[in-house]
This record gives sequence, structure tokens and C-alpha cells, in this order.
Amino acid sequence: MAEITLTHVKKIYDKSVVAVQDFCMEIQDKEFIVLVGPSGCGKSTTLRMIAGLEEISAGEIAIGGKVVNRVPPKDRDIAMVFQDYALYPHMTVYDNIAYGLKLRKFPRRVIDQKVREAAEILDITDLLKRKPKALSGGQRQRVAIGRAIVRSPKAFLMDEPLSNLDAKLRNQMRTEIIKLRQRIQTTFVYVTHDQTEAMTLGDRIVIMKEGYVQQIGTPRQVFHDPNNLFVAGFIGTPQMNFFHGELHREGETYFLELGGTRLEIAEEKQQHLRQYDVPAQPVVAGIRPEHVLLTEGEGFSGQVDVIEMMGSNTHLHVRFGDEECVIVVPDGDEPVREFQHGETVQFMFHADRIHLFSRETEQNLEHAPAAPAAEEPAPATEEPAPAAAEAPSEP
Repeated sequence: MAEITLTHVKKIYDKSVVAVQDFCMEIQDKEFIVLVGPSGCGKSTTLRMIAGLEEISAGEIAIGGKVVNRVPPKDRDIAMVFQDYALYPHMTVYDNIAYGLKLRKFPRRVIDQKVREAAEILDITDLLKRKPKALSGGQRQRVAIGRAIVRSPKAFLMDEPLSNLDAKLRNQMRTEIIKLRQRIQTTFVYVTHDQTEAMTLGDRIVIMKEGYVQQIGTPRQVFHDPNNLFVAGFIGTPQMNFFHGELHREGETYFLELGGTRLEIAEEKQQHLRQYDVPAQPVVAGIRPEHVLLTEGEGFSGQVDVIEMMGSNTHLHVRFGDEECVIVVPDGDEPVREFQHGETVQFMFHADRIHLFSRETEQNLEHAPAAPAAEEPAPATEEPAPAAAEAPSEP
């Protein structure tokens, strides 16, 4: 069993720079968790604390029910795959994969069996006699993953393993990782800055910003029900449209005023607003480009500013007043008609797909108000692991 539990984990550098703040999460056995966020959000630091490559400043980390705050990396029974492949250039693929097992004095027969099983899983059997210089980037990354597989670890930790690959190879390797996970059935914690990787790979996604967890949820949850403006804007391509508006309340009924136009709010959303007794206030209204509909003579009116032909659909950037709205126009049964720069189009929003965020707090108004901040946990009293800053014994 490889549950990983992080309880009020915190990381501070130089006594003042907070890299990770109060990280709490239970990762279930065989779950695929993706940590995602912009550069500097704390995702890689969190992964390195799980691995034991970074000491924690406060809190507790447990793997398989055992607290590992003081356990060195080599004894945590985890395997890491990094952005850099870190293969030995003078060794063959076979020897690179087998190297860690040789260090651990495994019998030669067992080593050969494990290497060939991993090679078969990753479809690199015909590459075993080659050296890294004769491999493509995708093949090198498969070898790095193979080196981790043969250890049969409790968990795989992957730190942006596809970042060095071109777009085509990234797509291929995403598929390979999904297949790998289905075959080996173990726990994965995966770090990326790419929200497409996060959405396609993760059972759950942890979205981070400036050291704080913004939301934990399934891909569907974070896409359709974002906690706040940051999550709404970070997840989804093209990005969600945002407009300044006013939320009005008349008795038990809410409506949205946007650009001088009064918009109805779907009843399900009305119920959430009433449940939390949300007052009238300035808001940011969010709507995803695929939930904006072109109309004939009703709704908003604007001029086409930019046209992006994407193949299966067309992205229109429409200027209306001081705002811009991106609209995804799908092909459907027939190709999308040709649009012209400067053309006037009419459009409206799906009422049940409009998200309302407080302009003051940036929180989703349909969610329960945030609880008052809890007191910070006391710093970890345990001594740091003696080898916590050391790299694993194999590349």
C-alpha cells in the first residue's frame, strides 16, 4: 500500500522565503495525482519534500502509513523521474536500466528478467543494446522511466518529465504514461506546469500558486467548478473570458448586469447564492469560450478582431466596448463559415455556464465562504533526515 499523506507541510528558505504553505492532502494507493501551477508556485518543492530531497520546515509526511520526516531518500521506497534523463552515456540502455539493481546486489537472473519486463512495457526491447546518443528524446525518457520501473517502488514521483520534448513527442509520451499507469497500478505524483498534461493524466489535480494550494479536485471539477479566479483562468484552453459586472438581488432573485445588459442567472446557481446569502456586489463574470453562442440579432454585438483557424474549430476574438470575448465556433456537421476581420457578430452566453467571482476576494460566489485562517502549525520538532539533501544513489 502506498498512501502518501501530507499534513500541514511547510517549506521556508532563509527563514523568510515561504515556498510551500500549509499543504494538506491524502493521496490514495494507486492514485495518479498531478501538481500543477506556474513557475515558482511550490509544486517541485513539494515533490522533493515527498522524495526526501528537501527537508520540511513544519508538518509531517507519511508514506504507506509510516512518517518519513527523518527517513533518507534511498529508504523511502520511491522512484523519481526528472526532466533531465540523467542517463550514463557510456552504458547501453540495458545497463542504464539495470544499474540500480546491480548496486543493490540483485541476482543476475532477476536483473535480466526485470529489465526485459520493463523494456517490453515501454516498447524499447529493440533498443537495449544502443547507447543514449543513438536515441531520440522520447526514447531516452522511456529509458529513464524503465530505470524507475525495475525498482518496483511504492510510488513514482515525476518532475516535469516531458518538458524537454517537442509537442508531438509530448503527446505520444502522455499516452505512454497513461498506458504505463494502467499496467503497473501504483501511486504516481506528477509535477507539470502544463495544464493539458494535468487534465489528461490526473485522477485529481492540485493547483498551486505562490506556495498555496488553490484547489484539489478531479479534472472535471476544476474545469467546471473552479474555486477562484486563478483556477478559472489557469485551467482551460483557450482561457476563460472574464468581464466586470454587477450582481443584483431583488428579494430571493439574483440577476447579473453586464455592459448595461441584464442577464438571467440559472436557477441552480440562484439556489447556491441564496444558500450562502450572497449580497449584491461588484463581480467578475467568467464564461468559457466554448460556452459562448453566436446568434442572429440578439444578445451582445461586437467586431471580430482576430480569427484563429484551429482545424476542428475556429477561435474568434471579438471586441465589444472595452471588453474582448473569445468564442470557440465548432465545425459541427459542416465546416465553419469564413469570418472576416472587422465583421460584426452577435453572441450570448449559456446562462447555466456563467461563473460569478467576488471582485474583492476573487472567490467563487457559489462556494461556501472561506473559513477563517487557522493558526499555523508548530514547526516540525523532529531532527532533519541525515541524508535529506542527498540525491538518490542512482541517476
